[in-house]
Amino acid sequence: MKYSMVVLVALIVGLLVLCCGCTTEQPANETGNETTGQTIVEIAAADPQFSTLVAAVQAANLTDALSQEGPYTVFAPTDAAFEALPAGTLDQLMQDPEGDLQQILLYHVVPGRYMASDLAQLNSLETLEGSTLSVNATDGAVTIDDAIVIQSDIEASNGVIHVIDAVMVPPTVDLGAGNMTANETMGAANTS
Repeated sequence: MKYSMVVLVALIVGLLVLCCGCTTEQPANETGNETTGQTIVEIAAADPQFSTLVAAVQAANLTDALSQEGPYTVFAPTDAAFEALPAGTLDQLMQDPEGDLQQILLYHVVPGRYMASDLAQLNSLETLEGSTLSVNATDGAVTIDDAIVIQSDIEASNGVIHVIDAVMVPPTVDLGAGNMTANETMGAANTS
């Protein structure tokens, strides 16, 4: 419980930093995946593919935690991943941002720094939400709870970001269509 309060306080501080526009532009290294000196929140806020994620993190008062020392591993859904959710789901979650939305976002964050090479060696990870993510690395592709990692190892000063193609839903949250990733939801809709 004490750890959760520390994380929540850290998330709130990050939100204040993000809302105040206290970001700095730092160049990427030659691999294009490391942005030295920027926090996870600063990197996400500067990347247009994460505008929905950043808005959700702000609404859920989680920005501060992702700006703290960490380290954290964040599985970051793109705007397209949020758009793939069933119609009205995101709007519904934003109406009570500190409820299910906050739990969904915490489900995308793991304490510690796990690079792609580390993920390939694991079967599961414990999230800040408290549930366990399944990890599968087959034929060079990594999936996290059936969300595909489409870009890996974006290093931040306080952790690492892996871009995923779906929004993952923890078992503790019921979105009405079951607890599927957006990929699973779309697949079920396409087979109907």
